[in-house]
Amino acid sequence: MAIEITSISTAQFADLLDRGEGHFLDFKAKEVSPAKLTKSLSAFANADGGELFIGVLNSGAFAAKRWSGFSDAEAANGHIQAFEQFFPLGTYFKYQFLKCEGLPGLVLHCEVLKTPDIRAASDGVMYLRRGAQNLPQTTEGQISRLKFNKGITSFEDHIVKVDVSEVTNSTPIIEFMLDNIPTAEPLPWLRKQQLVVDQDRPTVAAVLLYADEPQAALPKSGIKIYRYQTSGDGTRQTLVGNPISIEGHLYALIPKAVESTIAIVEKLSVMGPAGLEKISYPRESIHEIVTNAVLHRDYSLNDDIHIRVFDNRIEVQSPGVLPAHITVENILEERFARNQRIVRLINKYEDPPNKDVGEGLNTAFEAMRRLKFRDPVVEQLDGSVRVTLRHEKLASPEEIICEFLRNHPEINNSKAREITFIGSENSVKRIFNKMIKNKMIERIPDRPQAKTGYQKGPNFPKAR
Repeated sequence: MAIEITSISTAQFADLLDRGEGHFLDFKAKEVSPAKLTKSLSAFANADGGELFIGVLNSGAFAAKRWSGFSDAEAANGHIQAFEQFFPLGTYFKYQFLKCEGLPGLVLHCEVLKTPDIRAASDGVMYLRRGAQNLPQTTEGQISRLKFNKGITSFEDHIVKVDVSEVTNSTPIIEFMLDNIPTAEPLPWLRKQQLVVDQDRPTVAAVLLYADEPQAALPKSGIKIYRYQTSGDGTRQTLVGNPISIEGHLYALIPKAVESTIAIVEKLSVMGPAGLEKISYPRESIHEIVTNAVLHRDYSLNDDIHIRVFDNRIEVQSPGVLPAHITVENILEERFARNQRIVRLINKYEDPPNKDVGEGLNTAFEAMRRLKFRDPVVEQLDGSVRVTLRHEKLASPEEIICEFLRNHPEINNSKAREITFIGSENSVKRIFNKMIKNKMIERIPDRPQAKTGYQKGPNFPKAR
């Protein structure tokens, strides 16, 4: 089957070079051996995926000098065979040839997707992409971390060195058994669920779910909540009071964290188009995002979940990268549970926090959309995942400014930045200039520059 050939302009090629090699991008000369090429394939597949451009030199003063493509498609057969041997099922990669007007030959462009398993290069070594490097993963600790990240193994199955009575004679397990499995005894049932193993030792999952105080045995498995009095970055100077520490078994931990977060949010007000407005977020969104963080975080990492409440947003940051083949782009469509036992067993409660298993983030997105808020933002950071709920309407900045002027006689740049959440003074100036040109607003006359204000213009839009 012929490989697609796509044309790009010299400007597009220059833009590509400007991006530079990094975590998601690598350039290779066409002389690279297929064996060396598999190191990059392994590194991208084991990390977050990325793009390879083969036929691009790593140095050169001008873009044209860095284009060093294959003479024709057949000349790239060895490299294509390396791709197909590395991905024998034909999945997790896509490739095409690029041609550029005025430049000779073809560049082979391959998009490598994140794989659900660990892939070794042709030398038998597993690599991991970090920045612009392909780092060999050879130690037991490095390989173990790869397995945790991929979800091949889960820390929830590790044994905790505490007495089994911590999970067989606790209030959480007794209440759970009485409410849900009244005919069974805790110890035999926990053994059957593989939560008590190896000479009656409880696992991480057992302690998190059923111990009275899981954080005594597993420090940093709780939640910390912070209130920052700012719309910018959180600093010690903008931190209000001390962080709130939430601890307890998982079924109690989730509602405690949700209620504490909502209690903080309900005290907040921001300036909106109609004046000072109480901040409100859909309760389901907060509940689902906190639940998702608790159930899918990586418990092998010695860190709490952090919930940060700002004037204009809530951030929920959980330890661990997205597992297996899950990416920021496919997270609403694909399903993978890092902690499968925890997810399954907490769902056995009469009123489980994960009512629709696998649909938590979808529910959070839908709830925000119903209130005409912008979608939550999911980001993978270095070793953690952050989900941000913004108190920001879907309306355009122009619509927000007009709504403000329907309730107030004038507006200035500072107030516009406050209600639109635009940080740049120049960006707001450009919006004002566009609205003035369309006669939606006009500058208030006889005002000094320092007190510039704007009022309704002759073409000010009527309320819908």
